[in-house]
Amino acid sequence: MAEKLQPGKINGGLSAEGLRFGIVVSRFNSFITERLLSAAVDALERAGAGSKDVDVVHVPGSFELPLAAKKLAATGKYDALIAIGCILRGATAHYDYVCSETSRGLQLAQLDIGVPIIFCVLTCDTLEQAIDRAGLKGGNKGFEAGLAAIEMARLSHKLRMAQAKPAPTGKPRRK
Repeated sequence: MAEKLQPGKINGGLSAEGLRFGIVVSRFNSFITERLLSAAVDALERAGAGSKDVDVVHVPGSFELPLAAKKLAATGKYDALIAIGCILRGATAHYDYVCSETSRGLQLAQLDIGVPIIFCVLTCDTLEQAIDRAGLKGGNKGFEAGLAAIEMARLSHKLRMAQAKPAPTGKPRRK
């Protein structure tokens, strides 16, 4: 079935050719984060990104993702970033603080700088849940994040171009 034309609709695309990506990945729970990283890079490469177009920065844990992502975004070298982490619930409230501040920090970073930062931070109750989301059962969230980064990078470019163009002026109506 053909897609119905929607006037004024602006879509991203899934070609990574000519785009630059930064990936910030947590070393904590690296058994999971390295699987997510591999899948994210795979998605970018399959869509046309070369190895020179993707930079990877490792940080100690998920809590450090926002600062590193903001600093990368501020360089102006990247069309989109991916933040990869894995936070597993423990016996204390520490989990809640790390989850909430990591997500808040990444959101603020992308809003402050204007570069899309894709949230690929697993927040799971168990290791089994994390393993499932890192490719064992239901696909790999890292691959999904790679696709989202491409789409948001393309969409951001299109929105910048649309913003730079003068608004169309309609013909005056006759009464």
